[in-house]
Amino acid sequence: MSQETPLLLFGDQLGPHFRAAHADRPVVLIESLAALRRRPFHRQKLHLVLSGLRHLAAELGDQAAVLRGETYRKALQEFGRPVLVHEPSSHGAARLVERLRAEGLVEEILPTPAFALSRTEFAEWAGTRERFLMEDFYREQRRRFDVLMDGDEPVGGRWNFDADNREPPPSGTARLGVARPWLPDEDDVDAQVRRDLDEWGFPTVGADGPRRFAITRTEALRALRHFVSERLASFGPYEDAVLAKDWAMAHSLLSVPLNHGLLHPLEAVRAAESAHRDGGRPLAGVEGFVRQVLGWREYVWQLYWRLGPDYLDRNAFGAAEPLPGWWTALRPGQIRAACVRTALESVRDRGWVHHIQRLMVLGNHALQRGYDPRALNDWFATAFVDGTPWVMPVNVIGMSQHADGGIVATKPYLSGGAYLNKMTDHCRDCWFDPRRRRGERACPFTAGYWAWLSRHEKPLRANHRMARSLHSLRNLGDIAEVVRQEADRQVF
Repeated sequence: MSQETPLLLFGDQLGPHFRAAHADRPVVLIESLAALRRRPFHRQKLHLVLSGLRHLAAELGDQAAVLRGETYRKALQEFGRPVLVHEPSSHGAARLVERLRAEGLVEEILPTPAFALSRTEFAEWAGTRERFLMEDFYREQRRRFDVLMDGDEPVGGRWNFDADNREPPPSGTARLGVARPWLPDEDDVDAQVRRDLDEWGFPTVGADGPRRFAITRTEALRALRHFVSERLASFGPYEDAVLAKDWAMAHSLLSVPLNHGLLHPLEAVRAAESAHRDGGRPLAGVEGFVRQVLGWREYVWQLYWRLGPDYLDRNAFGAAEPLPGWWTALRPGQIRAACVRTALESVRDRGWVHHIQRLMVLGNHALQRGYDPRALNDWFATAFVDGTPWVMPVNVIGMSQHADGGIVATKPYLSGGAYLNKMTDHCRDCWFDPRRRRGERACPFTAGYWAWLSRHEKPLRANHRMARSLHSLRNLGDIAEVVRQEADRQVF
């Protein structure tokens, strides 16, 4: 191995942009057993982490040293040489790296190349703001990186095509009818990962299963090309729709390779932009994808650092209910509410559901039932194959649970059964009736919507975006009965 200071790469730093300035430098990869068993992660999540590290080691050959140890510290102590490291992606990992540097095990901490915008550039943009509107940030990102721009103006004359991307699922069909997503083939590396996880017996949740997500650079590029050429054209209109028997719809399934650092965000959005300019893909869908990657994803990353670790303790509505065991253990078999059952089944079987099921089914249910926001955040980070410490707080504490009091979102993402009946195909076969708010067959979301508004009416009065809902609440003559019934309601 070269005498140059080796470069330590974490499991979310697997792409070539992390090594671009270090082409000949030795690479160190660590399998920390303590980190792998720290929490009951989804079984398929652990598989992806180990598969990614080992595939990169195989690709680099003699350039890479794979260390397995109880902790990162012990592994580096046994290695016997200080290392360079890029800025890690969580507060906990950042504290660890600083301690390792103080002990002489880390020589230097380099800026991360994982995102389009650096943290320094974001700090300059944010200035003294106390509220951070994603739309402002997104437009600045488009201008800064010249994505979907015609000179100083957005392509098509509009920044936002969300209104064109909210179609309900097509009626009379169980599947969207687009090309199936690209899925990888497992190899000997995956087989050994599965054997090791079986032998180690770490506590996990969810089912073992075939690897469904790209975890090598070659796979990530294939997945990106397939999405852009075969599925992007159908992505936009049905971006918010849910079909029970079509788990992937037209979504890209690129969150795992992006979050493991196998694709650079600008690489993904440039491919989508080219598909519009050169391939005629519909602008609304392309803009929706760009918004997710260059807008929301970068925004969530920057706010994770801006808002700090104490953000996890925000709890504007005083929600304190523990997550039920059937939820955390992914045992949805007895759940009568079809939307909740289907979402949890998909988390159990794949460690993944798309954003509407996360926000408007699982998050909506958790908000209405008053689940503890921090516990919910931790569950999303461990039960989802693309869940990471930096991804979840703004998505869960801020957007989903509105526990930050409005720093991120202007109103709670709350809905009754009518929205779910429109945007999913679940309600047609569900035991509950989305139109009912009282009685045994009242939809838990419809009843829960009104009960939650009633419980929190006072703090919501200052929010002008809730005025219409609160006006309707005051006109409900049976709200006391709804609240009484909802106090004991479950989704079984």
